[in-house]
Amino acid sequence: MLRSYEATYQHGQFKWLGDMPHVDNARVIVTIIEEIKPFKKRQPSASIAGKGKTLGDIVSPIDEADWECLK
Repeated sequence: MLRSYEATYQHGQFKWLGDMPHVDNARVIVTIIEEIKPFKKRQPSASIAGKGKTLGDIVSPIDEADWECLK
């Protein structure tokens, strides 16, 4: 039966973050999880930044009169 244990690996040593396996001898498979760098916040292009316009509230739909393309 496979069981998973969480640990960090530093200078050739495992530091258990939770329960430690209670075995004297075991075959192990080690998966390295690299640090995930946070994404940079995306910014709109300078040519369109600040040019958006809200034509109604976000709770109810806008009136048909506001849709110029429907005329």
